[in-house]
Amino acid sequence: MTDLHPFTTLAARLADAARPEIMSRFRTGIHADVKADCSPVTEADRASERAMRALISETFPDHGILGEEYGSENIDAEYVWVLDPIDGTNSFVTGKPLFGTLIALCQNKVPIVGVIDAPGVGERWIGAKGQPTTLNGQPVTTRPCAELSTSWLYATTPAMFKGDNAEAFARLSQAAWRTVYGGDCYAYGLLASGHVDLVCEASLGTYDFCALAPVIEGAGGIITDWYGKSLSMNSDGRVLAAGDKTLHTLALRALNR
Repeated sequence: MTDLHPFTTLAARLADAARPEIMSRFRTGIHADVKADCSPVTEADRASERAMRALISETFPDHGILGEEYGSENIDAEYVWVLDPIDGTNSFVTGKPLFGTLIALCQNKVPIVGVIDAPGVGERWIGAKGQPTTLNGQPVTTRPCAELSTSWLYATTPAMFKGDNAEAFARLSQAAWRTVYGGDCYAYGLLASGHVDLVCEASLGTYDFCALAPVIEGAGGIITDWYGKSLSMNSDGRVLAAGDKTLHTLALRALNR
């Protein structure tokens, strides 16, 4: 197996570089522009992605980069970094600290390193293929929960589910014990740490989900698309994460009934 230490080291450095760009602008009344897809973007998003891209190019100039704000370069490389400088810009702009920076390294389009960095609350999950996930340097694990009727389910917003996706999510939500909205990428960190049982989302971009896979899997959980297929850069943006593999199977059945 490839030695991932140089990559996890750089991933942590990327998060370190993004944090001051983000936090120096947090709760300052920063202006949010509206992108073509009607989502908000701020100078904190742009500045933190620029800082991360510069560090990648300096350290691994042959690697590709896919970022939410500045697009792709060398995207056909064996190793591609996938960056979401602020996942949860709505939270960031309104002063809610549960936003995060998502950093992934994909090898041949498959995520092998992932970081969920939550600078607003000082928490950082790091996952790497074949290694235990850590939160601020300490190993974390998901919790057992083998029944939908006792599970806590998270999703960022019900508005992300349209048409058939909305019907599928409604079946899952009705079967779960409780459904909680909000949190963006932070919900996946909570799942990795054993506080949440399921996260189900749709309409995600590649930069929204690639970092999640190594974090969830390294904590003992499972994360796939809605058909049970492992995530890659080519996945369709519908994600189901569970801390318990039996629960994941039940949740897939609910989605695809």
